[in-house]
Amino acid sequence: MEVIQNILYVMTQGAYVRRDHLTVQVEVEGKVRLGVPMHNLEAVVVFGHVMVSPGMLQGCAEHGIAVTFLTESGRLMARLDGPLSGNVLLRREQFRWADQEDKALPLAKGFVAGKLHNARASLLRSARETTTAERLLAAAEAQAAGIRRINAAGDLDILRGIEGAAAREYFAAFADMLRVDDDAFSYDGRNRRPPLDRMNALLSFLYSLLLADCAAALAGVGLDANVGYLHSDRPGKPSLALDLMEEFRPLLADRLALTLVNRKQVQAGGFDVQEGGAVMMTEATRRDVVTAWRERKLDMVTHTLLGRQMPVGMLIHTQARILARNIRGDVPEYVPCTLR
Repeated sequence: MEVIQNILYVMTQGAYVRRDHLTVQVEVEGKVRLGVPMHNLEAVVVFGHVMVSPGMLQGCAEHGIAVTFLTESGRLMARLDGPLSGNVLLRREQFRWADQEDKALPLAKGFVAGKLHNARASLLRSARETTTAERLLAAAEAQAAGIRRINAAGDLDILRGIEGAAAREYFAAFADMLRVDDDAFSYDGRNRRPPLDRMNALLSFLYSLLLADCAAALAGVGLDANVGYLHSDRPGKPSLALDLMEEFRPLLADRLALTLVNRKQVQAGGFDVQEGGAVMMTEATRRDVVTAWRERKLDMVTHTLLGRQMPVGMLIHTQARILARNIRGDVPEYVPCTLR
């Protein structure tokens, strides 16, 4: 277990998370291994077989601390939020926009444009680092073509088709961004639920961490993470969090996954192949990945729109605020996060 930027990650299987007055305590085999004051926490994320006491859940709800339950592989199972902060009028406007395509479509276009721009930047970056860049450059051009088509998209279905086509080109070239000569990390397209190879297991885990951060950022500005614009509504589906994370997939999750593999910071032996072919990370590898996620979120970058430096971890919160301001009518449009 580890506290990272006010988020407590509990990965030790069999751990018990409980409340002692205003302190969160984590017990392993009957011994308290960690204690954190509640006022220091923004969220708690637990993986797999981790028990959380009813008193702990009540305390987190009272103090506005989100509790996210993930499987060992990182798939979202459930999320507990206390009463939403922020103005109820903002959420009412959010819901109204979701029912009006003329309002929802521009937001969805922003999410897709950000994703394609950052995917293109990642492909071009990798192309500069290799002598065999044909597929990478072709995939980068496919992202650029998709960006050019976005403005003309007349409805959400057309926009989703543009995003889907660009994503297929991106992942078709993803293996070319890997620079390790190791068949254990061979990549032949995206698969999930369950992931069937090590690279997909790593990507799925990072996407789960990113989704939890996006949901927390939206709740922090008073938006409902379950009512989105690009992703369709479904019970239990955090549609707006999925919308917001699109621009950050290539920027944060994909890039970190490539870095970890290319620098051999994760090893083939750090994954377990289950009966039936499902691949899961070991607990030690999950710890290493979460540590790398923390370190990446501490890196300083310049926000292109605002023109000021901030930690990478603040980009998601900043975009959530920009989204809320757009829905309130304070700014004319939602501008996605893109980095040079």
